[in-house]
Amino acid sequence: MTAVETDAGDATPGMVELRSVSKSFGQVAALCNVSLRVHDGEFFTLLGPSGSGKTTILRVIAGLLDADAGDVFLDGTSMKGIPTFERELSVVFQSLALFPHMSVAENIAFPLRMRRMRRHDISVAVRDVLDLMQLPDIGHRKITELSGGQRQRVALARSLVYRPRVLLLDEPLSALDRRLREDMQLELTRLHREVGVTIINVTHDQREALFMSDRVALMDKGRILQIGHGRELYDKPASDFVAAFMGDPLLITGHVHIDGADPVLETDALRLRVSRDAVAGPATVVLRPERLRVLPNGADEAAWDNAVRGQVTFAAFDGTGVFVQVALEVGVTVSVHTAMRDTVDMTVGTEVVVAWDVEDAAIVSQEQS
Repeated sequence: MTAVETDAGDATPGMVELRSVSKSFGQVAALCNVSLRVHDGEFFTLLGPSGSGKTTILRVIAGLLDADAGDVFLDGTSMKGIPTFERELSVVFQSLALFPHMSVAENIAFPLRMRRMRRHDISVAVRDVLDLMQLPDIGHRKITELSGGQRQRVALARSLVYRPRVLLLDEPLSALDRRLREDMQLELTRLHREVGVTIINVTHDQREALFMSDRVALMDKGRILQIGHGRELYDKPASDFVAAFMGDPLLITGHVHIDGADPVLETDALRLRVSRDAVAGPATVVLRPERLRVLPNGADEAAWDNAVRGQVTFAAFDGTGVFVQVALEVGVTVSVHTAMRDTVDMTVGTEVVVAWDVEDAAIVSQEQS
């Protein structure tokens, strides 16, 4: 989907639906007429910068906030007037909200006790969910005795123990270090596959969104700018904002002219070949670091659709390749991530050529933005 605030045109039944939801805090509009549909069993991520409205949507779905306008539906039923504890959903907050004075088993059992389940049934449910979380032997331990990753798993176990229809995740991984966060991302995808629960995840981390999600909604200033599979947002951004947020690209804005069968984008200093599906008018070319090549000065530039000369201003090995910045002769600096096998001299000061083909660069029409 492209450049939308709604996917209401999708006829697929939704487990969670927002219909024209708005919410303000004083003079600040947190949500502006937002509509979206999350399918049954889907892993759906709300992505965006701080203050974009992601957590507000989650709280409205959970019933922790009342919308000023619009409605929320769970499995086709309006949630107006329905309290949180009757919505068949569970929330995992960034703080995890575990009880430090209770054991692991007592923490997990807490929502079942609130539902007045029989003691034997609670014991069975706690044991089963600890097995699911691959934590079979820690039920007796205190929360303060656990590692960060174990606490994350206990919070997830408590949220899943009563088999909610929907699991809401409010950036629960943001406080973890990189390696542990990546481990938990794998764990969440495993749980989603095994349990089949509908998950709505909130994050500002684009890698997390791309890695785990069936679909992603990118938000800014209370609006949904684009909804789709992560690859769609990355390869076919609907606006300059989406293009810039997904990755670390160089954006070159100009005017597309149809030169025979081959569209070109022209700026004051450049004339670039662009994708054949580009339309005439103002547009932006999106150059992503991993899709560009650095060639030695004097290389055959005609072998590429586009080639621009420049000088290396920075180069550093990052474990998977070399991150290079090249000051192009047209007055802009572009970042390139090269493979480890690349043997081009990238010493600072070296004259090089940055090259790419039209399929390596996205094009964003300004009419879309």
